[in-house]
Amino acid sequence: MSHRDPRDHAEKAPRAFHAQVRRRLGGIISSCVVGVIQAFIPALAQTLPYAAAGQNLGVVNCANSLCHGSVSPWKDSNILQNEYVTWSRVDKHATRAYHVLLEERSQRIARNLGLKEPAHQAKLCLDCHAYNPPPVQRGERFKVADGVSCEACHGPAESWIQRHVAPGATHDDNVKHGLYPANEPVAQAKLCLSCHFGNADKFVTHRMMGAGHPRMSFELDTFSQTQPPHFVVDADWQQRKGAYDSVRVWAVGQALAAAELLDVLLDPKRSRDGLFPELVVFDCHACHHPMSDIRWSPRTNTSPGRIRLNDANLLMLRQIVRAALPADEANAFAQRVTALHRAVAGDGGDSVEAARALRASLDPLAAVLARRAFGVDELRAIAHGLVEDGLAGQYRDYSGAEQATMAIGSVLNYLAGRGGLRDVRAAGVAMDALRDAVRNDEHYGEAQFRARLADLERILTPSKP
Repeated sequence: MSHRDPRDHAEKAPRAFHAQVRRRLGGIISSCVVGVIQAFIPALAQTLPYAAAGQNLGVVNCANSLCHGSVSPWKDSNILQNEYVTWSRVDKHATRAYHVLLEERSQRIARNLGLKEPAHQAKLCLDCHAYNPPPVQRGERFKVADGVSCEACHGPAESWIQRHVAPGATHDDNVKHGLYPANEPVAQAKLCLSCHFGNADKFVTHRMMGAGHPRMSFELDTFSQTQPPHFVVDADWQQRKGAYDSVRVWAVGQALAAAELLDVLLDPKRSRDGLFPELVVFDCHACHHPMSDIRWSPRTNTSPGRIRLNDANLLMLRQIVRAALPADEANAFAQRVTALHRAVAGDGGDSVEAARALRASLDPLAAVLARRAFGVDELRAIAHGLVEDGLAGQYRDYSGAEQATMAIGSVLNYLAGRGGLRDVRAAGVAMDALRDAVRNDEHYGEAQFRARLADLERILTPSKP
């Protein structure tokens, strides 16, 4: 897959998005948030590191013990200084991401796809399993074998590496000179989703999965916490980079993941693979189960025998918009989701128009969420809503149950940190049981998952006097 020119996109995106906002805002988001959406436009057009201009200098330039390669955190420093050690020792983005391409399974996938090069040399694989800028943008010490390295997330270092250690340097100055703003929820979501879901430049297709590639699984906040982070959100961090809200990160991630899914549906070059549509946008287990296992029920919003859209992110967004938007706008969003389901399943309506209508609402929604702080009562409502959806049969598909588990865990963790959880220990035990219910997608059973949700509901619901 060839990269688009990011400069073209960066120049056109603000104008195109602003026009879209003016054209559609009235039916999507109330006019009081126009300013918020305008502030969101630069983040939407942010060039991702792999497409940015500038030379990439390599991990070795960050690894010195006087830079980010200290074995332990420095005292009296606003930077841990051990970021390289954390990344290299325990982060799967390090050399492990590249070296998996040397394994027999990866080599077999490459052969099955008919690639001309082995997996560890193929652009299709390196674009996500490593940092793969064009050769002309690689410095003498840059190594693709370093995996998803520092510059893969923070951008080509040539223009900012010296400035960021200069006396008086600020985070905003560093960003102006090319440092990627990974601390901002929208920028973080765009960056992580570019590999963990895909975008117009790189995408794990159903054909790749058929060749043996694992199913993609991702939720922004959960994966960010387990990466593990190589920073600490303390008072100094927030003064330099702004407040960090894990629920906001989760919500923005859901909105942008849903947007990418709809972009696949709407892109004629990606929405079909020969006779079939791009099957990645549908739920895997709607097809991959024994014929004797009849899974359809009226709760799934489609007719029997119709392939079901993978709506896991949209299910999460349904609860998010209930908390973030006025009731009429939240209801309108839910209606657009239902219209898309029915159109894709052939139960009425034009699927392209339904996808466009829903897609047009997602960027303005993400703009609102990127500036939204959820209160304790709203978080409780989101948690209860996610549980109630499952008890009502909305997580019949594994992908929905998986997303719900990660979402509930993130919300409850944030609630616990703010003193908004009645029994933290009991909730933790119930969450462990819920995670066990989705540990293996091939053995997922909705009845067991609903039983674990019922246990969790009893813990979350206050006892009646």
